[in-house]
Amino acid sequence: MHTAREERVIRPARNVYGSLRLPGDKSISHRYGMLAAFAEGTSRFTNFSTGADCASTLSCMEALGAKVGRLEDGTIEVTGVAGHVTPTSQPLDCGNSGSTMRMISGLLAPQEGSFTLIGDSSLSRRPMERIRKPLEAMGARLTLTEGHAPLLIEGKPLTALDYTTPVPSAQVKTCVLLAGLQTAGTTTVHEAVRTRDHSELALRAFGAELTRTLNSVSITGPQALHAIESAVPGDISSAAFFLCAAALFPGSALVLDSLGLNPTRASLLDVLTALGAHISVLNLEEKHAELVGTVQVSSPPEGLGSTEVKGGLAAQLIDELPVLAAIAPYTRGGIRIRDAKELRVKESDRIALVAQNLRAMGAEVTEFEDGLDVPGGQTLHGATIDSGGDHRIAMAFSVAALRAEGDTLIQGSESAAISFPEFFDLLNLVAER
Repeated sequence: MHTAREERVIRPARNVYGSLRLPGDKSISHRYGMLAAFAEGTSRFTNFSTGADCASTLSCMEALGAKVGRLEDGTIEVTGVAGHVTPTSQPLDCGNSGSTMRMISGLLAPQEGSFTLIGDSSLSRRPMERIRKPLEAMGARLTLTEGHAPLLIEGKPLTALDYTTPVPSAQVKTCVLLAGLQTAGTTTVHEAVRTRDHSELALRAFGAELTRTLNSVSITGPQALHAIESAVPGDISSAAFFLCAAALFPGSALVLDSLGLNPTRASLLDVLTALGAHISVLNLEEKHAELVGTVQVSSPPEGLGSTEVKGGLAAQLIDELPVLAAIAPYTRGGIRIRDAKELRVKESDRIALVAQNLRAMGAEVTEFEDGLDVPGGQTLHGATIDSGGDHRIAMAFSVAALRAEGDTLIQGSESAAISFPEFFDLLNLVAER
């Protein structure tokens, strides 16, 4: 974002209490926006993500010929291009959104024409080689700049591929499936660790047929997509900050309505339960194959215990790890995180920034190449937090600040708008002071 760096003071809280309905899931909004823009007909979405990243996806698809309308009640209408984008001489600006750049590349590689994808300085440092390899194996032409954006795609018909992802990545899987959707034959993606399956569920919702096994997904192309209407469930990655905040205060009580509870994303509930938090799920229902429900969370009188996050769980929880690490000093036994090397190539080096900011608040923490050890039973004090322009760091340490002694200053707080513009307002609503 090109605005001046903003700062925000977070004061300690006595408790976390109340009920919230969170903005629409970012992962689902990206996919619904992209698929609706590629489908035929007009799709309508309520509770579409308000984050800047999903706006980047919509603006890229508009530049490729889709029509996007925003109604007064917040509903978003997307009229698609029926499988054929209009090439544009202007670069497609993905902003800060790696999801947009990686997924849209798969959509564009089989289309006619040439396309240039660009992003902000943070996105331009993030690895894009991981999508170039499978797309080139299908016959696509991609040019990167030293493994990064800007990314030039010269679209042409592709051939089907059987691919195993070297690093489990839902974005790479989606990229290959979107290329396979438009390619004759069957394209299969194998994964060692199952990643979030929003793309498979969304493709089916838009009328595509896919085949899934325990560790692979196949799509036979070409297939056409058709418009849908949907209410996007609340974002569980955004909910993570509030769930962890409530878990910090014995006697807390927080209710989150209409939350997305996709099993590949809801592992955080298991981790919080393992730590001793009381979590119950009510009114569970299915919408376009996505599970949605109401979640109640409270903290036990004796506080949280300890846990370890590693292996497949670390891959599934990659976005939630910063906030888990940020609350770890307040647990009785601490939290160990391993197999999370991917955190080093996110919007920032999240392992280094989490360690640096925890130390700024007076915490003891040991940093590893692929994770962190954060002992429990610590008392933290307010400090100046460097978010590194990373939305999840800004939000994670706003949560840690609620239990610290004294005020905490979050530098670069505007970065929260990338995923969750309403974050600070909602945090103020439920933090009792």
